[in-house]
Amino acid sequence: MKLSTTLGQLRILAILEGISYLLLFPTVILKYGYEMGMPNKIVGSIHGLLFILYSVWVGYYALIKKWDLTKTLICLAASLFPFATFIVDQKILKKEQVEN
Repeated sequence: MKLSTTLGQLRILAILEGISYLLLFPTVILKYGYEMGMPNKIVGSIHGLLFILYSVWVGYYALIKKWDLTKTLICLAASLFPFATFIVDQKILKKEQVEN
């Protein structure tokens, strides 16, 4: 993955977004189980930023590569489910990198 390319940036964002999503689960336990809200606030803010960046990068990359609507929607929907951005990275984005 090259950070200098849009695809490389998208792949890294997909992985970071997925990690931040998974980190929300323990922070929710801390927030509601132990009344420690700050970790959830911090991770939630970071996750929100990564979610927006990932969505924008998917849209931008889809436009420049003229992706069909199905592929674009699959990549966008992946940000809504835990582990899904990891799958998108392996099944779609990695293949995209090999094709280029």
